[in-house]
Amino acid sequence: MLWMLLAMLLILVVAAAVVVYVAYPHRGEDVPHAPWLGEAMKRGVDAMPALPEMSSAVQIPNQAAPRDQMPDQMPDQGAAASAGDGSTRV
Repeated sequence: MLWMLLAMLLILVVAAAVVVYVAYPHRGEDVPHAPWLGEAMKRGVDAMPALPEMSSAVQIPNQAAPRDQMPDQMPDQGAAASAGDGSTRV
């Protein structure tokens, strides 16, 4: 039971740290009443490895094309939907 309480306390502390980081230092603001905490978080984040940023022009292989560029492969289902019998005919 004690281990469960300690685990829950650790989870809450980590969640609170993430919320504080996203609310203040990530946006470039100081943490109210604890500027040392914001500085420590910035140093910790700067020390962590990060993935390089990808430009939006790069397409990932096997990525589906947008619907307006895909050929029309679906048969017209308007007639089956308007039949009203609940069956779908292909």
